[in-house]
Amino acid sequence: MKELLLEIGTEEIPAGFIPQALIDLENLARKELESNRIDFGRMKTFGTPRRLVLFVESLSEKQRNEEIKKIGPSKQAAFDKKGNPTQAAIGFAKSQSVEVESLKVIQTEKGEYVCAVKQEPGKPTKEILSSLLPKWILSIPFQKSMRWADVSIRFARPIHWILALLGGEVIPFQVGNLQSGEVTYGHRFVQPGAIQVKDFDSYIQKTKEAFVIVDPNERKEMIKEGMVRESASVSGRPLWDDSLLDEVNFLIEYPVVYSGRFEPTFLSLPQEIIIHTMKEHQRYFPVVDDRGKLLPYFLFVSNIRPKDWDGVVRGNERVLKARLSDASYFFQEDLKISLEKRLEQLKKVVYQAKLGTSYEKVMRFKELACFLVERIDPKLRDAVERASLLCKADLVTGMVGEFPKLQGIVGREYARISGESPEVAEAIYEHYLPTFAGDRLPSSPVGDIVSIADKMDTIVGSFGIGLVPTGTADPFGLRRQALGIIRIIVEKKYPISMEELVEESQRLLKEKMERPLNEVKEEVLEFFRIRYQNYLLEKGYPFDVIEAVVSVSFDRLLDVQERIDCLRSAKKVKDFDSVVIGFKRAMNILRGSPYGERIDSHLLKEPPEKDLYQSFLKAKERIEHYLSQRDYQSALQEMTQMKKPIDDFFDGVMVMVEEEAIRNNRLALLREIGQLFLKIADFSKLI
Repeated sequence: MKELLLEIGTEEIPAGFIPQALIDLENLARKELESNRIDFGRMKTFGTPRRLVLFVESLSEKQRNEEIKKIGPSKQAAFDKKGNPTQAAIGFAKSQSVEVESLKVIQTEKGEYVCAVKQEPGKPTKEILSSLLPKWILSIPFQKSMRWADVSIRFARPIHWILALLGGEVIPFQVGNLQSGEVTYGHRFVQPGAIQVKDFDSYIQKTKEAFVIVDPNERKEMIKEGMVRESASVSGRPLWDDSLLDEVNFLIEYPVVYSGRFEPTFLSLPQEIIIHTMKEHQRYFPVVDDRGKLLPYFLFVSNIRPKDWDGVVRGNERVLKARLSDASYFFQEDLKISLEKRLEQLKKVVYQAKLGTSYEKVMRFKELACFLVERIDPKLRDAVERASLLCKADLVTGMVGEFPKLQGIVGREYARISGESPEVAEAIYEHYLPTFAGDRLPSSPVGDIVSIADKMDTIVGSFGIGLVPTGTADPFGLRRQALGIIRIIVEKKYPISMEELVEESQRLLKEKMERPLNEVKEEVLEFFRIRYQNYLLEKGYPFDVIEAVVSVSFDRLLDVQERIDCLRSAKKVKDFDSVVIGFKRAMNILRGSPYGERIDSHLLKEPPEKDLYQSFLKAKERIEHYLSQRDYQSALQEMTQMKKPIDDFFDGVMVMVEEEAIRNNRLALLREIGQLFLKIADFSKLI
């Protein structure tokens, strides 16, 4: 058993590319080793901005032998009546380089055929890896790749060296104009010289001595420890941000944490603005006290331990001071004009050429939000209307112009300062939520309603002018916005009709629509249906249960969700499968067959059909009562009680008899039972 060590040395790869590249590299290696019959042990990837590393333990020294079976002529053609091989068998054995006596007879779908079984010995692993490793390197999918110099290959950034060892020996291959070897390089600025490596342990030791920590987890722990230490020195603690921590971790090879200070006067700015300025523009971590209040300090991570560390700190303090000074200036200037007065400025901001200005959009979704509030809680109308009017006003502030990612945050802070109610101020920020899959939802119904209205206006408007998402393009993020609406409605349990919501949005957008309204409505509802199915599949719901309910009706998501939850539970009940089978039999018989308009009880002749009819009448009354109460669990339990009469009917009654009146009457009975079941789901789609 031998170890494999592969290092791809590059110019600095963007931090966001590296985590996925390491996952993809491991998946490629695992898949290729398995498909090439090479046994291996633990596999691990590591990475820094300048190197992607793969380490595999316990590789077998050669491939596993492979048994190859080749099918030849049929047994009848290969052997005569006495069992002696014919010329066909002899010729086949010769073509496969085996003795005719070794041919075996096997059973196939076409009958009995002769088969030649050969053992193909495995090739040396080193030989196989020589051809595999270049393929792995060039198959790593990046968001963007590039060419450089006069080489024909593409990679995220130019490759400068390749280290490839199997059991301490170089695996020879070439990528572009680079030859693999046994050399790596240290930290670009501290110890950039070549380092000869013989195995993984020496690689880890020597790179660390050269100020390179290749293990991202080890680097992250160094960063965390440094931040805790530095913040404690100023009687604070770090304000953690996992995504920022991950980004910083892949920007450096040897982390050193420092703390800096800024003028306490800047703490008069809203806390969110200070935090955003630190994180988004400088990749600094704020420092807070035990109550979570900002302190006038920040933490930053350097890629080197400079001789003049005090100068480095002062330099970063100057940069942050400039950014905070800009923020302070815009903040003071913005407060001179209220959000309400800024509403007029939105008339000069084009939202979308065909859909009009941001002001027009605000007026539309304000009306849509008022439509929603009447169906959710009319007492919230004033707050919803106010939040709708003001929620986009910060787009024309100097602060958002300079710091675009602060939209919503700035609006909330300015609303608080100007005396808007807390629920209005919070809704101004929260109407953007959720901004990504898994993001939190608005915390209040006011935020929920404005969020739904804004997102629905965007979706319906885009579909109305033909901006429909494709497999590769979704410039307005319609999929994300549709999922946001679905999550708010389902998780907050709002009794909203999707069809009514789309129709009202279309009415408000009528002058902008360039496509037939019915066509747009159908496409938008189908768009939501697909997003809803995907939402449930990601939560682990069975596809057949989802399809059974959604195919029957897709309008009030709260109702749809309740039916899906109950049906999923009902599938686990003992007799439910038999009811489903009976429903499927009924639907199969009804397919393409005429039947009476209604059941004529006088035409029911056989005891099983009479019993089924009486059971149906009793069950129908109870089931419809449960359905009116949206008690789907009880309705499904009642349907399960029909198992025996349904089974007896199919066992004892011939439906498709020659006498037309009786046949159609029995079909009508099955149809009525089917229609009752379809009020919950199409059971024929259940597996």
